Amino acid sequence: MANYEFPTEIIDLPSKGKVYPQGHPLSKGTIEIKYMTAKEEDILASQNLIRKGVVLDKLFESVVVQEGVETGDILIGDKNAILLATRILGYGAQYDVEVNDPFTGEAQKVAIDLSKIQIKEVDDSLLNSDNKYEFELPTAKKKIIFKLLTHKDEKDIQAEIQAIQRLSKDKDGASAEVSTRLRYMIQDIDGNTDRGFINNFVKNNLLARDTRALRNYVAKISPDLDLKFNFTSDITGDTEALDIPLGAGFFYPSEWLLNPTS
Repeated sequence: MANYEFPTEIIDLPSKGKVYPQGHPLSKGTIEIKYMTAKEEDILASQNLIRKGVVLDKLFESVVVQEGVETGDILIGDKNAILLATRILGYGAQYDVEVNDPFTGEAQKVAIDLSKIQIKEVDDSLLNSDNKYEFELPTAKKKIIFKLLTHKDEKDIQAEIQAIQRLSKDKDGASAEVSTRLRYMIQDIDGNTDRGFINNFVKNNLLARDTRALRNYVAKISPDLDLKFNFTSDITGDTEALDIPLGAGFFYPSEWLLNPTS
C-alpha cells in the first residue's frame, strides 16, 4: 500500500481489471483510495466546481491514491464504484432521500442501504485488455470497433457538449449528447479509422435502430454497479425496483447542507 498519513482502503472494481493492459496497476481488479478529509469536503462545498458540474470529478481525482494510476484511464463503471465507496467511507452507508412513489405519485422518504449495492453481472469473457470490441450494426450490416468510455473520455465529452450548447444557443435546442458519446466510443467502421469519416457517419448515416442496438450491447458488456433499490410504498404496500437517485444528498448529508459551517 502507498505510504500516506491518512487511512486508505482497497476496493474491488466492477471490471475486475479485465479491461486494463497486463501489468497495469488496475489489472488485478482492485484500487487503493483514501478516506475523505477536510480537503475533499472543501471540494464538495466549492460553489465554483458545483456550477461547472465538475465537483464529483474533482472528488474522484482526489481520493484515488493507487501508485501508477492515471485517473483518466479508469473505466466509468469503476469510477462509479470508487465514488460509492468514497461516500460510504466518508458518511456511512445510509442514504436518506425523497423519491416519488410510482404507485401513488406522492413523495416518500426512504433510507437506502448503500452497502447492499451489487456489482452488475456481466459476461467476463466479453471483456479484453485492449478495450476494443466488435459489433455488427444489424441494419447497415457494417462492422464497427468501439471502446468502453473512461473518466477522461467522459470529461472530454462533457466539455464538447457544453461547447456545442453554447454555440447553438437560441437555435433548435437539440442535444448532442447521444451522437457525441457514440463518436467517442466508435473507433473503426469497416476498417476505416479516419475520425472525419467516423464523425460524419455517426451524424448523418447511423440509423436510430442501429444506435439503439449498439447502446444495448454496450450496456450489456459494460462493468458497473447495479444502482437500484427495492422500494416499498407506504400507502399501497406494493414494491418495485427503482433507480437510486444520485442527487445532492448523495454526497451532502442533510445536516451539512442545512449548516455547512458546523
